[in-house]
Amino acid sequence: MSTKKLKIYLDNCCFNRPFDDLSNYTVNMESEAILSIIDKCEVGIWDIFNGDVLTDEMNRTTDIVKKLKSLGLYSSATIYVELNAEIIKRARELQTYNIKAFDSLHLASAEYGKADVFLTTDKKLIKSAKRANAKVKVENPVIWLMEVLNNDW
Repeated sequence: MSTKKLKIYLDNCCFNRPFDDLSNYTVNMESEAILSIIDKCEVGIWDIFNGDVLTDEMNRTTDIVKKLKSLGLYSSATIYVELNAEIIKRARELQTYNIKAFDSLHLASAEYGKADVFLTTDKKLIKSAKRANAKVKVENPVIWLMEVLNNDW
């Protein structure tokens, strides 16, 4: 595996995934992948992002138990992206590709922070980001983790 320390931006659906209904096979696999990624970040192998957009969206979570558990996963974040005019401008551009407001802010934040990858469990977002020629690789956490573990990324 590469010696480069990967910078990973997980959107809120990733931070919430381990606390969703794990009886669904896909949800369970995504949850395991996300927890494996976070484990690698907690021991300093990779870096993950936190920031104004992630914090704001998480603060809107109404399920207090899920919110507290998800916030616990943020503790391993080592890179913070502060919202700024450049991110907002790029987010507006991304919205022209039918990317929702928060999703566009996440993606623009990942680009601004020069993430190596933006991970999401949202299939529509992945497709839209590819159409928008995102400046960061956008992928499902299971697919990305398998790629990284099987290749020298």
